[in-house]
Amino acid sequence: MKSRIPRRPVHGILLFDKPLGLSSNDALQRVKRLFRAEKAGHTGSLDPLASGMLPICFGQSTKLCGYLLDSDKRYTARLRLGEKTVTGDAEGEVIARSDASLLTREALEAVLPAFTGPIIQVPPMYSAIKVQGQRLYELAREGVEIERQPRQLTIHALRLTAFGGGECELEVHCSKGTYIRTLAEDIAAAAGHCAHLAGLRRSAVDPFEGELLDWAALEALAVQGEAALDACLIDPAQALRDWPQLRLEQERAHYLERGQAVRVAGAPREGRVAVLDEGGRLLCLAEIDADGMVAPRRWMAAPPAGQ
Repeated sequence: MKSRIPRRPVHGILLFDKPLGLSSNDALQRVKRLFRAEKAGHTGSLDPLASGMLPICFGQSTKLCGYLLDSDKRYTARLRLGEKTVTGDAEGEVIARSDASLLTREALEAVLPAFTGPIIQVPPMYSAIKVQGQRLYELAREGVEIERQPRQLTIHALRLTAFGGGECELEVHCSKGTYIRTLAEDIAAAAGHCAHLAGLRRSAVDPFEGELLDWAALEALAVQGEAALDACLIDPAQALRDWPQLRLEQERAHYLERGQAVRVAGAPREGRVAVLDEGGRLLCLAEIDADGMVAPRRWMAAPPAGQ
């Protein structure tokens, strides 16, 4: 019988460069096993055909997953012009065609302003949205199409960075819930043509951007030992660096840990705040209540010594 690998407490956030061909959950499980982590979660799925930033939260940092899921994202999308597929990406069967040679860069750029700012988007059938307990992609595979409710989202920035050879490339900065496949189809349709998503890479999940670690880099660190792996993790406080932050001494932090609100000089008048200890370690997520007190909403238990 194969012995079970012992797990250990790991805390922090890894900016993982998810490769093509892996689902987000498969990537999560591989990384979790490499770290021998007791607990881990990711912060927003990427399709197997997409690569790029997949923040993986370990231990107490998993309590931040929901907040990062709500974050804005940045993508580089490669569109294949002249072909529409049933799935909206390169995996699906082609269901419509147009003559991409007739589409100019100028014509495509002319429609982009209509897709910048608040827009309405109808989710694709090939998506993980549940309707009456069944995911849409399961219905789509059975040949069933149902009406989907339009959703409002925001495209903060949209830029055409390459055009030619029957393809184009777009840089997209968008709010949560944006389907880049649908955005690609809609942009092409506005220019009178068909398109599907041929490639997608996520470069940022706010507030994170910059250097990512891929699987080869993690394996190299693992050879050096678990301390080397742990050293590449980001402090969870960095996930909330865009929030107002308050530093509290141990005495008042103790009240927050017990669920009691405290008054803090210099606190905002309203909204949510990140509470740190005097050393800068994240203690809890809090909210300013009706009395102007700092009320704890999610306590981040202090990790064991050495974590």
